[in-house]
Amino acid sequence: MATSKKLNDQHDGAAYETGEREELCDYIEQSLTECGVDVPALTTRHGLGRYEITDKWRDW
Repeated sequence: MATSKKLNDQHDGAAYETGEREELCDYIEQSLTECGVDVPALTTRHGLGRYEITDKWRDW
């Protein structure tokens, strides 16, 4: 996410459109799930909503 943010910053916030950002977040969630991470349980343990897992690194 940090690299994606840096790239987006280099392009004045236009490197990724909203739909692409959401696709990226879906990809991250799918990848975590495929690696055995229970994303809903992980977010619950940390007091986060399901779609907030990347918010710490997202500043778009």
